[in-house]
Amino acid sequence: MPTLSEQTEIIRRGCSELLVESEFEQKLKLGRPLRVKAGFDPTAPDLHLGHTVLLNKLKQLQDLGHHVLFLIGDFTGMIGDPTGKNTTRPPLTRDEIERNAATYKEQVFKILDAERTEVVYNSTWMNALTPADMIRLAACYTVARMLERDDFQKRYKANQPIAIHEFLYPLVQGYDSVALKADLELGGTDQKFNLLMGRELQKHYGQPAQCILTMPLLEGLDGVNKMSKSLGNYVGITEAPADMFGKLMSISDELMWRYIDLLSFATLATIRQWRAEVKTGRNPRDIKVLFALEIVARFHSPALAQQALTDFEARFQKHELPAEIPEVTVNAGAEGIAIANLLKEAHLTASTSEALRMIAQGGVKLDGEKVSDKELRLPKNTEVVVQVGKRRYARVRVV
Repeated sequence: MPTLSEQTEIIRRGCSELLVESEFEQKLKLGRPLRVKAGFDPTAPDLHLGHTVLLNKLKQLQDLGHHVLFLIGDFTGMIGDPTGKNTTRPPLTRDEIERNAATYKEQVFKILDAERTEVVYNSTWMNALTPADMIRLAACYTVARMLERDDFQKRYKANQPIAIHEFLYPLVQGYDSVALKADLELGGTDQKFNLLMGRELQKHYGQPAQCILTMPLLEGLDGVNKMSKSLGNYVGITEAPADMFGKLMSISDELMWRYIDLLSFATLATIRQWRAEVKTGRNPRDIKVLFALEIVARFHSPALAQQALTDFEARFQKHELPAEIPEVTVNAGAEGIAIANLLKEAHLTASTSEALRMIAQGGVKLDGEKVSDKELRLPKNTEVVVQVGKRRYARVRVV
């Protein structure tokens, strides 16, 4: 069993805040497994790597012997989490929640140990509360305190509507901690207000206050925006091995370290060694390959991860790409950018007419594949290796 300081180092790895650290150390000294809670509203059927930042931390806590409570917010999902929203979010139907919750359970156990994870639904205790119980719960907090929340405050100042039921969301999330007698709750940095609500309500109900571990929001493949399916900058955990591998290889060398810190299960000593090796001349691409292999193996299998690497190398290396390829960023509109415009903007052709001529002659390749469609458009948040003729190359990022 790791020492107290070793446990704390593992738990703090990659996190934004641990509140309150002195209280948490006292909880660890109790000598019993801590009750660790993390809630997920089943708002969409598929998870991406951004969602797994919390799951990875739960896995680390589970491996340290703590009791993981994976909470599916089937009740809160019907309210709609107002966090970060500038409009009232429409609540989900019961059928939508049940379908999404079923797929969540299938996906999370690619990371967590199913036999050591307690799956709970907050409708279990929330449906048992009477209207009088809900009124008493609502009386625990004031409107003024609610309006201190950043997103509520912005909407209030902008004269944008805030529905009364949205005030219930943080109260219900906080009450979940009371119902579960949580010792530690995990959430994204954008959930801090709700997580603190759990501490307040536990004190109100005479329980020891939970500690809070906030995790950063993972940037998407573009390295700028939060990973999101709507922005197209995501890596889905159910994607095909080759697609997953290729996307991870496309991230920048700088972003690679961020992904490794938040997503890899490599030891801290191993990561320190990788950083030292890169500083003394090792190609960051080598580390990226090791990371991509780990992630694909986690969600598929080691054999499929190796096959994805083989396919990737066959696709890129065997096309005899030059060792150094210039990197270019081009701007696209909402509908993406036409291939001819991309070639011109990337300075691979002098004009769009030359670009169209090169395409007609079969002289343009994207990621090693010949382009024949002159009407092809590349969407935003795409990165491709473009070849024009025999000697003109660029790694083009479309933003």
